[in-house]
Amino acid sequence: VQDKNALHLYSVNGKYLGSETLKEEVSDMCVTGEYIVMGSLQGFLSIRDLYSLSLSISPLAMRLPIHCISVTKEYSHILVGLEDGKLIIVGVGKPAEV
Repeated sequence: VQDKNALHLYSVNGKYLGSETLKEEVSDMCVTGEYIVMGSLQGFLSIRDLYSLSLSISPLAMRLPIHCISVTKEYSHILVGLEDGKLIIVGVGKPAEV
């Protein structure tokens, strides 16, 4: 069985830098600073390092397909739109700051 979901990283000049196989189908993503924030149809919110593509934290289960992702301009919160119309707000930072 061939894995059809992958994240590929290229330089600005088009040089291939690496890839990471994904278990989920990505429904939305945004690049924020040095991180990639991704949502999947399987309901997982993932944050990956932009340069290594490795997970920065364990994926957060939202239990429903994620339709859209946005990060506030202060990088303090991630806004997650779910299939049922709910908006989930996830605080970013150390647990004491959230």
